[in-house]
Amino acid sequence: MDYDDALDRGLDRAPDIGDAGSRYEVPEPDVRPEGNVTVYENFQATLDRLDRDGTHVLKFLQSELGTAARIDESGRARLTGSFKQSRIADALDAYVDGFVRCSECGLPDTRLVDENGAAMLKCDACGALSTVPDN
Repeated sequence: MDYDDALDRGLDRAPDIGDAGSRYEVPEPDVRPEGNVTVYENFQATLDRLDRDGTHVLKFLQSELGTAARIDESGRARLTGSFKQSRIADALDAYVDGFVRCSECGLPDTRLVDENGAAMLKCDACGALSTVPDN
């Protein structure tokens, strides 16, 4: 087998990651007002897609939105105050940029790890280790 054949064979077997950004879709927040509280109905589905801890995501949302929040018994987030869907979506996008997507390759195949007492983002796709913003 010559080089060109081996290269063609390798490229055929390699996964196609050229359109990796579109394979990762975070659900749009489904929010509704309930008195003086905004209920984030599909919060659990969002957590499942992000593969992150609910308290970590909720803490970030509280900081971004400047409010208090809690997760109720059915997995919904209850945010004190009135928030539009677009504002919550923007905060969620900021979370994904800081705590989910790899800063080197842009893929979402990451996990939060503790390195010498500091929270770091470890990419399972490219192996990069990067710092995360303070939460």
